[in-house]
Formats: sequence, structure tokens, C-alpha cells
Amino acid sequence: MSLLDYDALARTPLQTDPYDWLIVPDFVRADRFDAIIADYPKVPGPGSHPPSELKIEGQFEALMQELDGPRFQDLIEEKFGVDLTDKPTMYTVRGFCRKTDGKMHTDSETKVITVLLYMNQRWDADGGRLRILRSGTDLEDYVAEVPPHGGTLLVFKRADNSWHGHEPFEGQRRAVQMNWVTDSGVVAYEQRRHRISTTLKKLNPRNWGAPT
Repeated sequence: MSLLDYDALARTPLQTDPYDWLIVPDFVRADRFDAIIADYPKVPGPGSHPPSELKIEGQFEALMQELDGPRFQDLIEEKFGVDLTDKPTMYTVRGFCRKTDGKMHTDSETKVITVLLYMNQRWDADGGRLRILRSGTDLEDYVAEVPPHGGTLLVFKRADNSWHGHEPFEGQRRAVQMNWVTDSGVVAYEQRRHRISTTLKKLNPRNWGAPT
């Protein structure tokens, strides 16, 4: 049985204000969510970590395999009107957020589509809720806010105006990020960069202010 609700994604209309995006609550099936969370990998600190540096197993591994499958790609291509046939994918896993994270930005030009899958069981904090912004100058000028829990899916097409960010939050904030990017050189560069960062955090776990 699939871990993901593809029918919900198919039913979700594409939003085009101020750029192309969509949000699917409960994209991870509710009856499979707890099992995936139980297998969520231990991450050594905030920031983005490549799966190659983490212990990926069980239901979490199954989730990653589904995201990398043809059915998900076909739906994203259909929704966003893009051909991703020759676009490689890149994955990172997040577990913690710093107060300095979430600043307004648009993503690099090497990214074509950004996918964020939020893997927190609940979210009561005001901070840490990603906002779809109208500009890069006002965090309060937003068209949607994404509570990062319950397997909520956010997908957007990178553009010069694809501004997003969130209010400060510090603590556990789990998310899987997937990107279709322009070429394989981007994957190699970004994964190498994140690998180095992950290694340093493993060696110096207290330097990033991990909760004890």
C-alpha cells in the first residue's frame, strides 16, 4: 500500500499567485505517518543533511523511494506544466531549526522544482510556519502559511519572485526536501557541501546548540 495520497495531490489545484505553488495537507497517509516517524533518521544538527550521511531504513526509506518514483514525478509534471525527464533529483533531510533559519529567499536558479514534506506530529508554535510571500521585503505580506506537521506537502516552481520564509523558531522541525535541479553537477556540488557540514556537526555536536 502506498504511503502517499496521490489522489489528494491530483485533486489539489495549482495556485499561481504570486508564483506557482500548491499545498496538500496529510499527503503522507495518516495511518502510515507514525510508523514513518518512528524510523525518521537521527540528524546531528540543524541545516540540511544528505541521506548518504544518515541511517535511512524501514518506513522512512520506503517514503524516500516513493518520492523518487514515477507516479509522483508524473503528477508534478502535470501540475506545473514542466518536463522533468532530464532533471536529476536531490534530497536533504532536516531535523532541527535555528532562530536564524527561515530568512526570506527565492532558492537558487539551479533548482527547478522544490518539494518540502513536513514530518512533525503536531505544530503549536507560531514560528516555523513557511509563508508564500509576495515579495522579499515583508514577511507579513503572504498569501499562504504552511503548518509543518502531519505529512503536509508543499511544492513550488522556482522563479525570480518565488519568495518564501518563516518566523523564527528554535527546536525540532523535521522536513524532507527534494529538488529537481538543472543538471547532475548541481547534485554533486550541493551533496558534497552538505556532506562536509554534516560531518562537522557529528564531530562537534554541541557547537550548534543541540537540545540536551
